Amino acid sequence: MTQAREFKLPDVGEGLVEAEIVSWRVKPGDAVKVNDVVVEIETAKSLVELPCPYAGTVAELLVPEGQVIPVGTPIIRVADPGAVVGEPAAPAPETTATPAAASEAAVAGAFDVGTSGEAAGASGQTVASAVAGGADEGKTSMLVGYGPRATSARRRPRSGAGSGAAPQAASTTPTAPAVSVQPTPPAPAPTPPVATPAAPAAVHNGGRGAPVLAKPPVRKLAKDLGVDLREVPATGPGGTVTRTDVETFATAAAAPAAAAPAAAAPAAEPAVEAATPTPAAGVRETRIPVRGLRRSTAQAVTQSAFTAPHVTEWVSVDVTATMDLLARLKTRRDLADVKLSPLTVVAKACCLALRRTPELNGAWDEAAGEIVVKHYVNLGIAAATPRGLMVPNVKDADRLPLPDLARAIADLAQTARSGKTPPEDMRGTSFTITNVGIFGVDGGTPILNPGESGILAVGAIRKQPWVVDDEVVPRWVATLSLSFDHRVVDGEHGSRFLMDVAGVLEDPASALLLA
Repeated sequence: MTQAREFKLPDVGEGLVEAEIVSWRVKPGDAVKVNDVVVEIETAKSLVELPCPYAGTVAELLVPEGQVIPVGTPIIRVADPGAVVGEPAAPAPETTATPAAASEAAVAGAFDVGTSGEAAGASGQTVASAVAGGADEGKTSMLVGYGPRATSARRRPRSGAGSGAAPQAASTTPTAPAVSVQPTPPAPAPTPPVATPAAPAAVHNGGRGAPVLAKPPVRKLAKDLGVDLREVPATGPGGTVTRTDVETFATAAAAPAAAAPAAAAPAAEPAVEAATPTPAAGVRETRIPVRGLRRSTAQAVTQSAFTAPHVTEWVSVDVTATMDLLARLKTRRDLADVKLSPLTVVAKACCLALRRTPELNGAWDEAAGEIVVKHYVNLGIAAATPRGLMVPNVKDADRLPLPDLARAIADLAQTARSGKTPPEDMRGTSFTITNVGIFGVDGGTPILNPGESGILAVGAIRKQPWVVDDEVVPRWVATLSLSFDHRVVDGEHGSRFLMDVAGVLEDPASALLLA
């Protein structure tokens, strides 16, 4: 008998307690080396790629895609190098396997059994693993925070599962599988490595609680077409849904005669900034699981709204001079590769204004009974992403010249939208800017991020009638809205900061007075 070792979901160094399995990069029978990426997970802050601490053959995937599990839960079992997948494996003595997970992982090719995970192939930030030597097979190579502690946490039911699918605790007591991929009697397996017998020509996937076998490209196709894989009859080997199955089902669902079955489940979430899926015909309600980044954001804004006394002030500014400055800068050859925008000038103006009013860059320390004034500016830029609102920050933004600040902001936004923001870029923000103007909004009352004392909302820049030298003329006008923590920032400080930022936008040359 070969010996298999279980890799438990590690704490990736963010102080989080759970994560969602987004996509598996391996399947049973695959050979893996130490530090090979085997799975992509989603935490409350970012997408993360986990490397394997063992070398050997993948024996089982213990958790399906789309499952939210606590830190310390076994997620994959790796056997000795060269082991056959179907061969009985003796698990490491300090780990226990979840029976329901093991029954799902025993299906050949079930490397993609989730029903609601993100599109496979989404990129994430690789977590560096500390491998002790790498050659001693008897020692466990550690990831950050990974250890041999056991867990008795109960696994959450998969999104969309029926009321009868109760979560199961990790245990060694044999239980019956919760679902069955093959509703028809099994046939003899054609080859020894295959653990699941061949299916008939077409197999229905057994309803909303059953795992679905489909490769990542097929899952992405189904998501793009708005097809629920649980409704697609499978004709591939072992009950696998193929590309042809998805295309055939989508074509049939488009016809009026097949509209009713397709309406049984909501359409898949579109690959756009909006997080709410488009409902199918006849669907009156859609339930969206609150987890990952959205749960983290909800907890943060609730904490902030009910702990920090918010005050919001706003001012309308003639930013015509700023628009003229940007037009001139864009003609310079040395700035041809720089994405200059009004947000860049606003960011620079905030950094300059914070020098004169550092209270906006401070924080309230309740435990110590102190106000912490920071002499650096880690400037947060709120970014709308498919996963929700993220606020990565530019470290030491006050030390960067305008072109470098513009590059840093552009890189932050692009990284956030691609889902590759590392946890480090989300930590330590001291002041935040949110650009609501890109949505055509003039202003608002932004909520502070916990631990910060100021946030500035930049409204849409529009041509409006404006009085200049007693004459009404068309000018570029924007509204700035500043919210601050009144425990840290007095009204005088907030007003002075807001007018300093407005003054730079109205007359960029006035920045020399603040530099």
